[in-house]
Formats: sequence, structure tokens, C-alpha cells
Amino acid sequence: MFLRTALAATLACAWLLPAQAATELTVYSALEVEQLKPYQEAFEAQHPDIHLKWVRDSTGIVTAKLLAEKDRSQADVIWGLAASSLAILEKQGLLQPYAPQNLAQIGARYRDAANPPAWVGMDVWAATLCVNRIEAERQGLPLPKTWEDLTRPEYQGKIVMPNPASSGTGYLDVSAWLQLFGEAKGWDYMDRLHRNIGQYTHSGSKPCKQAAAGEFPIGISFEYPAVQLKRKGAPLEIVLPAEGLGWEIEATAIVKGTDHLEAARKLADFSASPAAMNLYKANFAVLAQPGIATPMAELPANYEQRLAPNDFAWAAQNRERILAEWRQRYDGKSEPRQP
Repeated sequence: MFLRTALAATLACAWLLPAQAATELTVYSALEVEQLKPYQEAFEAQHPDIHLKWVRDSTGIVTAKLLAEKDRSQADVIWGLAASSLAILEKQGLLQPYAPQNLAQIGARYRDAANPPAWVGMDVWAATLCVNRIEAERQGLPLPKTWEDLTRPEYQGKIVMPNPASSGTGYLDVSAWLQLFGEAKGWDYMDRLHRNIGQYTHSGSKPCKQAAAGEFPIGISFEYPAVQLKRKGAPLEIVLPAEGLGWEIEATAIVKGTDHLEAARKLADFSASPAAMNLYKANFAVLAQPGIATPMAELPANYEQRLAPNDFAWAAQNRERILAEWRQRYDGKSEPRQP
């Protein structure tokens, strides 16, 4: 009797295991590290049968990895990558178009125009100067107000910014300058700015962190780390240059050929949902779905209106040409890459 009961229990457990096993989605992302856990917890609370496995790095590195894996992608879905990078991946045929359930509520400016779209936006991040108030005063540096101010001789060696080949924030800066000023004047501007650069980093948030720590008085970064660090008490002035802000859309896409298409679609649905937007609004002042974001005291009320015109198609089509020119001119000041 005991053996029959034990055998029946064993068989019952064996039958249940496949039904209970979670689908594992491999998610490639350039989200900030501290954003991964709350986003994952919220998604998995809605979908306990799906487990997320993150592969996280800076925008340029994630983009290069996806391109290198073109013939055998290891990713199922992309959650949090620059739209200009996703446009490149879409052109290479690496994305599976999909219209998430809440697509009608996403602003047309913040999604792929195709129907169904190859990618759908989450939030916007934009160029921001992080200025260490204490260090600037100690070194007798005036507060910059414009991009042009950063070329003044008193800032020589005092500025740090992201490398555009590895950082989406760095590329949005370079792309914006070339679009704002025209290519000839844009490269001339970067030549003059380069004289004042102390280092190019491989992370978009690192320049702001370095400014907050006093390693450099000025970091060219984006608003998320600026706001978060200032809230934690860092002596930062957040400066939005008057000429206009380069910006990018953080977006979600499904990788073509995934073995877990149904689960990937559920993640895409979640990313475009009001529940996800309410997570994003804790970090960003501009969201892909209008009407959910709340003003941030650290940013001006007209923040969205200060975003510069941005041709994402041009930025994607010209990316390799621009990066090759940038490397030739300026890469000598880039920090060493981590092994």
C-alpha cells in the first residue's frame, strides 16, 4: 500500500512539473541597473509563468552584440534600447513586428511608423549637463548655459562625456550637434569641445556620477542620473543647454526567430501598458503614452518642448559613418574598455 501511494505521488509530481516550469525569456537591455529589478518584479507578478533573464550593457555594446548574433540570436526580446539602434536592427531584418495591446495609446512620435511596428517606445531621455556646484565654485568656473559655452578655454580638461560608439547618450549628443548646427559646423564644434574634454566614458550615466563625485566639474549625461543623484544630495546643478537637447526613445522590440514568441508578445504588451508607464514615470519626465508622466521638480515645466528636432532615420542610416569619423578625430581620449 505504501509503495503504491508513493509511486502515485511521484507520478503526480512528474506530471505537474512541465506545467509549472516557467518559460525563460532572454532580455537584452541598456536599462540602468537599478531599473531592472522593479521592472522585472512587476512583469513577473502579472506573468508568474515567465522568468526574465537579463543581458545588460551600454547601448552601443548591446547593439553590436545583436548584430554579431544576426544568424543565431541569443535574445528573445529587447526591453530598453535606443530607437536609433532598433531602426538599424529592423533594417537588418532582426526584429519581429508586433502591435501590442495598448498601441493606440502610444504617441505617434514615440513608436515605429510601420503597421505593425517593429518597435514601440517606453520613455524619452535627453542630453543634460551635470555641473558640480562646489567644484565649479572652487575652481572659479562659471555655470555653462549653452553648448557653445563648453568650448570656453577655462573649461579645458574639466568636461567628461560619453563615447558615442559605446553609449546611446553619447550618440544622441553627436547626432544632435550635427543636426542642430549642420555637419560642417557640427564637426567644428566637436573639434573645439574636444580640447576641453578630459575623458570619454563608455557609459551615458558615468559622466554625471563623476561630476557628482567631484572627479570632473562638468559631465555631459542625461536627465535620469542627474535627477536621481541630486535627490540623494549630490551638489549638482542640472543645466539644459539653450540651443536644444539631443534625445532618444527607449523602446521595446521582439527579436525575430525567438522560440518563445507568445511570451515575448506578453512582455511587449506589458511594456506598452499603463502599468509599465507608471513604472517608467518614476524615472523619466516624458513617456511614450501621453497623460501619465508627472512633472519633476528638478526639470523645467517645458522640458519636452526643449527637445531638439531629431531625424531618427537619418541618425540610424548615418551611424557607422559618423562613428568612424568620430573615432578618427577623438577616440584617443576614451577611457580603456573593461575586459
